[in-house]
Amino acid sequence: MAKAYSDYIITELVPYLTYKYPISSSPALRALAGYSLGGLSAMDIVWNNPQVFGKVGIFSGSFWWRKRDTKSIFYSDYRDRLMHLQIRGSKFKPGMKFWFQTGTQDEQSDRNKNGVIDSIDDTMDLITELSRKGYRPFHDIHYLEIKDGRHNQETWAQAMPNFLTWAFGNGY
Repeated sequence: MAKAYSDYIITELVPYLTYKYPISSSPALRALAGYSLGGLSAMDIVWNNPQVFGKVGIFSGSFWWRKRDTKSIFYSDYRDRLMHLQIRGSKFKPGMKFWFQTGTQDEQSDRNKNGVIDSIDDTMDLITELSRKGYRPFHDIHYLEIKDGRHNQETWAQAMPNFLTWAFGNGY
């Protein structure tokens, strides 16, 4: 299903929007964003299509998505989180920019019992993977944590102006 959705975005939606509206063909001026599982999907689409998009915005991304259940005796954050694996197994892609948002109340789960909720841990771990690839925090990577922010549209709406300014400037 994810492949079909990605193919639709890249081969149908973007060409249609480019035909219908005065949209730049430069990936540096194009962004894709999503929240929750849509944030994970946006990250996957942008990462695998740098010739189309140069920026991605992820609001409370589902970076916990994994190959096996955390209750499995074989589970490992390092081996099983899918987006982390994909980034780790890929090469640096020049020009890409990443914007992440989490809320301190996105969830209650803390699988490693470190006092930080998993959505923040998973996002910070992905930022670490991107940094290891050569992307620079505060330049290529932006992170916004909203105190008391929840996994809901009200929090994401609060973050949206920050994302739009980051992606397109003050004149968005």
